[in-house]
Amino acid sequence: MRANVALGRTCFRLYSTFSRDYRAAIHEANPGINAFVSVSDKIPSKDGPLQGTAIAVKDNICTSSMKTTCSSAMLENFTSPFDATVVKLLQQAGADIIGKTNCDEFGMGSMNTHSVHGPVINPFRPKEKRSAGGSSGGSAAAVAAGMCDAALATDTGGSIRLPASYCGISGLKPSYGLISRWGVVSYADSLDCVGVMAKTVPEVKRVFDVLNVHDAQDPTSVPTQTRLDARRIVEEDLDSGSWSGKGSLDGLTIGVPQEYFPSELSSFITHSVRKLLVSLQHLGARVVPVSLPSTSYALSAYYVLASAEASSNLARYDGIQYGLRVPPPPGADTTKTSKVYANTRSKGFGEEVKKRVLLGTYALTADAFDNYFLQALQVRQLVREDFDRVFRYPNLLGRLHQDLDVVEPHAQTQVENENTTLHGVGQGRVDVLIHPSAIRTAPPLTFGLDKEVKGSSLDSYVQDVLTVPASLAGLPALSVPVISSPPENVKHQTREENEEKGGWPIGASIVGQWGCDELVLRVGRAVEEIGRIS
Repeated sequence: MRANVALGRTCFRLYSTFSRDYRAAIHEANPGINAFVSVSDKIPSKDGPLQGTAIAVKDNICTSSMKTTCSSAMLENFTSPFDATVVKLLQQAGADIIGKTNCDEFGMGSMNTHSVHGPVINPFRPKEKRSAGGSSGGSAAAVAAGMCDAALATDTGGSIRLPASYCGISGLKPSYGLISRWGVVSYADSLDCVGVMAKTVPEVKRVFDVLNVHDAQDPTSVPTQTRLDARRIVEEDLDSGSWSGKGSLDGLTIGVPQEYFPSELSSFITHSVRKLLVSLQHLGARVVPVSLPSTSYALSAYYVLASAEASSNLARYDGIQYGLRVPPPPGADTTKTSKVYANTRSKGFGEEVKKRVLLGTYALTADAFDNYFLQALQVRQLVREDFDRVFRYPNLLGRLHQDLDVVEPHAQTQVENENTTLHGVGQGRVDVLIHPSAIRTAPPLTFGLDKEVKGSSLDSYVQDVLTVPASLAGLPALSVPVISSPPENVKHQTREENEEKGGWPIGASIVGQWGCDELVLRVGRAVEEIGRIS
């Protein structure tokens, strides 16, 4: 052990982790933050790479030892008879599954205010009562408040990256299909990803490496060979003289999508991200502007697709098989099953869930299917093609779908000549994209209107505008904290910009081609180091 420095560092880290009583920290801090909804009293004794690592699990991921409520009255007393694959993998690696974290109901929300357990308070300055982001606000707040080492979360349209940005931590949404979804309560199957949140990028990677394995129980889990092919393409390119991920950034090309700086974007965030890009240039990186013209349609397409899938997935909660059951009132018509179901669903689902189920059901009706659902699928394909055009690496997930003859209806599939061989590169020229994670810092909460957020009813939906495109394309995206740098000599500031003067966290997202998660993490590590030096 003395001869092996790396092993020695690992042992020291395990010792220092064991010495901290995270359960005591939860007992002390959670009442003012509301991040955890249940805490495990089971201390693991198994050895492994994550021994002594306290990991929280979002409450829509099944655990047999704790309730899985999805922050909904519908499942308020539900305990799964099995553990999700990701929970099993963590337990086999020796991790301490310390508890379940609060979230928006069934993962639907951007502020973590739509929860039967109540809203999550951002721990950066709890007295200011600001949002921790959603839907994985409980996981982000638990990490930021020092109540665990890392947390599992899910990301459908930004539910990891937005809370990570608001709370000032790192959050990874991996490439679609890399981490198993078996045992995860479905919201939108074609978009849902399990990801990792932690204070540092190396800690995120440590947990991600344990989870990044094929799972035969998950039909969307990518085969091992495709994973190896994607990894080999990136590693061979790095070994051939491009950026190695160490020290200087010479050879790294970063794209800055011009559509990701909308008018709604805070000037504080714009200035901070620009300073980050300048710092990356000083380290040798090449920064180039790129265009992703379909971005403006992505948010609308996302809400049609996600709501349509949610309306199908949530049809199982009928009060008959499991979960909440509210019997019909005396004298009610019980000759139709729909009337029996309606009573339970009306009482069990929150307002936000009911809103999205209704929207999704309408999008799938005969009258709206062509004009909404199929149009949204076409926009999704255009978004994918935008990304494939700017990245220098091929999209192996797209090729895998073509090999399996999986083609979305009416979607225009275009196969680039450069992608016809395994080792060919994409049509574009950039290794990764960097853009702001959110259009503003954590917004304030108001408790006068039970679980509602200040502003118009559309404000919370717009928060996802910068995160949704990568979700539609199934790409890896990592949000990393950056130094808050307010612009100088700004005479007229908006209300939101005045609220941001207090140095609230800001996040920058690094997005890569499908399967380039290792590259994304390396760039994230470089961004993190810039922040520490500053």
